Amino acid sequence: MDPLRSKKTNGGTARRPTVEAYKNEHGDAASARQQGHQTQEVSLVEADEHVSTALGLPPGTTVYERARVMTRDGVPTHTVTSYYRVEDVEDTSLVDPAPGIAGPGGGFRVLTDRGLDPHEITEDLNARMPTADETLLLELPPGEPVVEVRHTTRTAEGQVIEYARGVHAASRFMWSYTFAIPD
Repeated sequence: MDPLRSKKTNGGTARRPTVEAYKNEHGDAASARQQGHQTQEVSLVEADEHVSTALGLPPGTTVYERARVMTRDGVPTHTVTSYYRVEDVEDTSLVDPAPGIAGPGGGFRVLTDRGLDPHEITEDLNARMPTADETLLLELPPGEPVVEVRHTTRTAEGQVIEYARGVHAASRFMWSYTFAIPD
């Protein structure tokens, strides 16, 4: 086994988020609170081309990879794999392999506490058909597309502090964005 792919493990207590879900795809129906859960696997890995470019690092640089599968009421909804520079998150709850969120305020609170205040996010969305592995992992019915989201978080100074890739079951999500109109 590649030593950089070795997983951090411990017997930590799971943290369970609650999510607000809507009864239709438009988000205008009554909402319901549902129990959410996420698995978590944390590894030190060599940054591939996309990760190294996003984080501004040479290819092959060791980074933390935090891979999660999110479920809502026991149904898998999406995966998210985040990447961080080692020096930005070492010894924080972001690299704690206990299932669940990174703690009160989530990962952005952890980064803020390290002096890396998230200021700007860029998201690139791509609808596509899932791979065979994604179909199994997300328990997708035949013909269900996914939406891949590539997410880059920066400080006000422009430093990238997180790069993430997520795969979402298309029928289980609706995205809504609000933008200020420039002068």
